[in-house]
Amino acid sequence: MSLIQRLILVLAVALLLFGVVMTFTYDIIKIEWISFMEIQPSFKPMEHPLPVANRSIPVEGAAYIPGQGSPLNPVPADEVSVERGRILFSLNCAQCHGPNGEGNGIIGGAIVWPPANLTSPVVQTKADGALFLTISNGIQGADGQIHMPALNENLTVRDRWDVVNYIRTLKTTPIPQP
Repeated sequence: MSLIQRLILVLAVALLLFGVVMTFTYDIIKIEWISFMEIQPSFKPMEHPLPVANRSIPVEGAAYIPGQGSPLNPVPADEVSVERGRILFSLNCAQCHGPNGEGNGIIGGAIVWPPANLTSPVVQTKADGALFLTISNGIQGADGQIHMPALNENLTVRDRWDVVNYIRTLKTTPIPQP
């Protein structure tokens, strides 16, 4: 076998191997490889969140003590807190409750249970601690369905109090009756 024939044979084998590799690279022939990500259980965001470990205290301190009633608001409702609350509300709450908190957000119409109107007297007469616990723990209906997700993993304790302070600014003025 001459040198040219050997060179042609090596190039042919190299081209064949290159063709096989490129065929699998560009998914012309798809081979399903076993992936451990595919065979383990998966969860949607905020679906079955893990409970907080017993006797644990968050890094930022205890937000409230279960069984002691609703907590008192430790954050003064000053300009800074209300502005932070407004920004956090627009990012985390407005899509369901609407930009003015009236329960008419863009997602609110697609939800089976309509979001609360945060300007209503029913909400505005609740204690700050009750609003804080609702934001922290969410609302689960009697049927086991989540009506409002818990935001304790999304917002820090201070953030939740700032949102409560902002919700207090959403009071509506009563419409005069003729």
